[in-house]
Amino acid sequence: MQKGNYKGKCLKRKLSKCKDVCRTFSEIGDKYALKLEENDDIVEIRCNVLLDSFSMGEYTSDFVCKRKNGDLMVRECVQRKFLTKPMTLKLLDASREYWIRHGVVDWGVVIDEE
Repeated sequence: MQKGNYKGKCLKRKLSKCKDVCRTFSEIGDKYALKLEENDDIVEIRCNVLLDSFSMGEYTSDFVCKRKNGDLMVRECVQRKFLTKPMTLKLLDASREYWIRHGVVDWGVVIDEE
């Protein structure tokens, strides 16, 4: 998850399953974008999807993907060292609740290796 107006380092990559240029803000996100691109079950990838009327302010979800069967899958990329931070946990919980309210059941977190 990123603030909607994040101004930090941005990695840009053109993916065939993404209509726009895929912008990621971490190495985790960049590597995961490539995994999504290779996954035959994923037909569309949307990066940095703005959460409308999000209770925590203006934030984006890292990846919202459409599967072959039409279901949506949401993934948030977080560095392992931030998983113990209270604000990170609060944002992840709020994101999960947001997407559940929008009918998404396949929500998950992508973390880096130790």
